[in-house]
Amino acid sequence: MSAEIVLRRATRADAAALLDLYLATARGRSGLAREADEIDRAYIDGFLGKSEVSVTAWAGDLAVGDIHAGRLGPRQFAHDLLDLTVAVRPDFQGQGLGRRLFEALFAAAAALTPKIERIELFVRAGHVDARRLYERLGFEVEARFKNRVRLDDGKVEDDLAMVKWLT
Repeated sequence: MSAEIVLRRATRADAAALLDLYLATARGRSGLAREADEIDRAYIDGFLGKSEVSVTAWAGDLAVGDIHAGRLGPRQFAHDLLDLTVAVRPDFQGQGLGRRLFEALFAAAAALTPKIERIELFVRAGHVDARRLYERLGFEVEARFKNRVRLDDGKVEDDLAMVKWLT
């Protein structure tokens, strides 16, 4: 990474920069579940309003990465952080930024009350690079949803539920 990267929580004032990040990431064949035409200002506003943990990476005024997750709602799930999404701008991928975002997410999650014990995410079985990163970060496959993901080329892949235990 050539520019200094600063990590901080995004605010609603950052919505346009986040929209640009998510559109660039989706167009770059990133592995995001949403296609570019499914990403709009309402999507960005939605996760800005509900994510309990959110970290955005900035190179100056350019949003180059983002990770966010939240709790489900009912108290019986209060120990679980889920609905996790991570996006890294294509020209910043492969440089350790994803790992930095996850480490910041883990630190923020560890500070929450009630205590977070597990973090969940989903990944396509065919997204090998992402799976390797998640495994190196301590995630393990907990479930497999066979033929759950239909890609735009018609190919169908399994969706893997992965979990990292913080306890």
